Amino acid sequence: MPEEEKPEITDSEWEVMRVVWTLKEVTSKEISAVLREKKEWKPATTKTFIGRLVKKGMLTTEKIGNRFIYRAGVSEEESLKTLKSGLFTHICSRAVGKTIADLIEEATLSHDDIALLQQVLQTKKKDAVDEIACNCVPGQCTCKKDPGMKCHHLKNRGVF
Repeated sequence: MPEEEKPEITDSEWEVMRVVWTLKEVTSKEISAVLREKKEWKPATTKTFIGRLVKKGMLTTEKIGNRFIYRAGVSEEESLKTLKSGLFTHICSRAVGKTIADLIEEATLSHDDIALLQQVLQTKKKDAVDEIACNCVPGQCTCKKDPGMKCHHLKNRGVF
């Protein structure tokens, strides 16, 4: 049986989900209050995103009296896992290391974060290979034309 495909959510929908994941059970009024402060959204904007997330199954809703209570239909960890795995399916396998390095370079990290990354890299070093095979079809990147060349298709498109 094929794995169930997770719905993609927009950056704005992520903002709503972050509030719900944090507060666990929340009304649209409470979500709106947080996002009005952070994003200056009007309540109608927030309600639009809530409705989309309910349709996608990302939020569940329960009517209690005259209020609707929203809860996450999917965990934050599961959503982050889907997001992370999706990133690497959209780029050349030869560009994964560079992409990770660019993400690290752009991030603000604590000393503990850096120690964790060093530990992970030490573990990965044991299974490292000399060369990564390109997984693109012709026309997606330039590394198939010149096998000694690093994959630069994302750099040329302004991703890096």
